[in-house]
Amino acid sequence: MDETTDTSCELPAPDTDWEAPPGCVDARPEVEGETESRLAFTPAALELIERLWALHGPLMFHQSGGCCDGSAPMCYQAGEFKTGGQDVLLGTLELPPLHGDGSPREIGFWMSREQFGVWAHTHLTVDAVPGRGAGFSLEAPEGRRFLIRSRLL
Repeated sequence: MDETTDTSCELPAPDTDWEAPPGCVDARPEVEGETESRLAFTPAALELIERLWALHGPLMFHQSGGCCDGSAPMCYQAGEFKTGGQDVLLGTLELPPLHGDGSPREIGFWMSREQFGVWAHTHLTVDAVPGRGAGFSLEAPEGRRFLIRSRLL
């Protein structure tokens, strides 16, 4: 084996100077006692959200951390995924009103309480990248998928 080849399994140190890309929009914080947003959306995610809103109407997100789609946030029509005491509302994305309606459009981002226990010290940025969306997520046929990018708070 070449002595210059690094065969270690060590991960690089996290980038402590990481900043959200320009144009990101912070969600309104919803976790009790928090005043700073722990959730943001990239311009690519916002573009896909606007497309999905036009097709399906009001939306919501749920992040389960489950077996099937891992860390993929799932996008549903508002109310199509039942939330309850086992879920935490992390934040609410506020979009401008449509057609002079006057009221902002709001999209809740939920996470299972168990997953929140693991990710409680992270800031999440919802991005959209090329690829097929998760099975039940509304973006599945759009050729783009939502992706979570995280950093420690």
